[in-house]
Amino acid sequence: MAQQAQTKYQPFPPVQLADRQWPNKVIDKAPIWMSTDLRDGNQSLFEPMNIDKKMQMFKTLCAIGFKEIEVAFPSASQTEFDFVRGLIEGGHIPEGVSIEVLTQAREHLIRRTFESLKGIKRAIVHVYNATSKPFRENVFGMSKAEVVKMAVDAVKLMKELAEAQPETEFTLEYSPETFTATELDFALEICSAVVEAWDATPNRKVILNLPTTVEVATPNIYADQIEWMHRHLPRRDSIILSLHPHNDRGTAVAAAELGLMAGADRVEGCLFGNGERTGNVDLVTLALNMHTQGVNPGLDFSDINAIARTYEHCTQLPIHPRHPYVGDLVFTAFSGSHQDAIKKGFSAQEAGTLWNVPYLPIDPADVGRSYDSVIRVNSQSGKGGIAYLMENEHGVVMSRRLQVEFSGVVQQHTDAHGGEVTASDIWKLFSDTYLDNVMPVRYREHHLTEQGGNQGIRLSVDIHGTPHILTGEGNGPINAAVHALQSAGVKIQVRSYEERSMVPMGEDGNARACAFMEVAGGEQGECYGVGIDSNIVTASIKALISGVNRTHAGARQFSPQAAA
Repeated sequence: MAQQAQTKYQPFPPVQLADRQWPNKVIDKAPIWMSTDLRDGNQSLFEPMNIDKKMQMFKTLCAIGFKEIEVAFPSASQTEFDFVRGLIEGGHIPEGVSIEVLTQAREHLIRRTFESLKGIKRAIVHVYNATSKPFRENVFGMSKAEVVKMAVDAVKLMKELAEAQPETEFTLEYSPETFTATELDFALEICSAVVEAWDATPNRKVILNLPTTVEVATPNIYADQIEWMHRHLPRRDSIILSLHPHNDRGTAVAAAELGLMAGADRVEGCLFGNGERTGNVDLVTLALNMHTQGVNPGLDFSDINAIARTYEHCTQLPIHPRHPYVGDLVFTAFSGSHQDAIKKGFSAQEAGTLWNVPYLPIDPADVGRSYDSVIRVNSQSGKGGIAYLMENEHGVVMSRRLQVEFSGVVQQHTDAHGGEVTASDIWKLFSDTYLDNVMPVRYREHHLTEQGGNQGIRLSVDIHGTPHILTGEGNGPINAAVHALQSAGVKIQVRSYEERSMVPMGEDGNARACAFMEVAGGEQGECYGVGIDSNIVTASIKALISGVNRTHAGARQFSPQAAA
């Protein structure tokens, strides 16, 4: 294989840039961020997001602080077109946020794209055509002049359509697709022609997006390509130079960082690196890398768990437990020497001073994570043994995050009492923690009703020993129960939910439902609730109330407006 690689593949030629400046630069400010989770990210999913999930993701991106969001390829399908119209007609686009839409450089697709944007206040229209030699010769059968004409004709049409819609502030974005595999002099020629056709000015800038459509070289070569373009483009003060790195070589984050050092102003990518093949650049990692260097990224990841759960729900993609900054285990040290150094680092760390804890490049609190998994003595074998006993003795198959949480409960017990912990001891700890905790709320019973397409619930509970009947309405029984509890002043949000059958060893045919719910909202932060019942809805409501009791442990009262 090594011998084949030597003859089959050619190294990418270096860029002739003897006086390159980017190696002496540092990133000292955040770029313009553009999320393409709803377009590039969405098209790469096994099952693309439906309208509800796209809307949930859009609102999450707005809350994080993205001011530019590529939302659709409206000429590709009626679903994409309708989503753009729904954002506009429903008034869902916040002030200061520009949506972006993508189109190929074809007349009927461009016209359809502009049709989708009628009535919008501002929008970015992103047009592209492939420019590299293999595409010109093998895919399109076109000359360089014909490829340039395709781009210029598209831009002239877009300018005409934009002028016919003066109530909208349009920004042109042009991508020479396969830029990194395109001859630099030709990339410059076609980009210069686009800038001229749009008649870009400092007050009416054009976005030139130079993508690593496929990573074909090391990040330093991409930086050289960006710096070369940055230094040779005409009307540079009328251009926003944008990066769109993919991750085929596993170096998209590095390519983006070096590209910014080389003169780029803007970065396109996806949360957690979703996208075609190996994905787009991971904007969370990129932004938090800046944060660790004292640069304010301008994006809010202070509740990274909520963002991660939304992402997993909308994309149906898991986040790796070792994903930088975000994975469930990135702040957990299993090595004894690591634990010792981290504990000593915490002891030496003073409030208000620069962060300097060994093995932790970021303060977990900055992303809304706790120190529990860091400072707790935790071994993988111990956690695995607990999970094995719970599954084989009691039929409870715990999720990874619940394993981590419950192992802390067991660890506290062993620290306090010492000695061996038996399977029955573990089950009692589990029951005391999740199943038998009835303060401040004890579940009694519930009744469900249909309410005009939604479900209503009449929930009978004791709150601090006083009977209450709570009512709520939602898109399902869990959502209705949340609203019922909120009517009593209980602050609660559901972050994730799982349900599994529970068949203890030797009890085939006697399955019960076990529901796990990760919730937030009380004084204790995020934690799990667990419910077990022969009925899955009842188990789910019990899990919700279990989570309420754990997040509100020690709460003295809720709202006096609760219905008695």
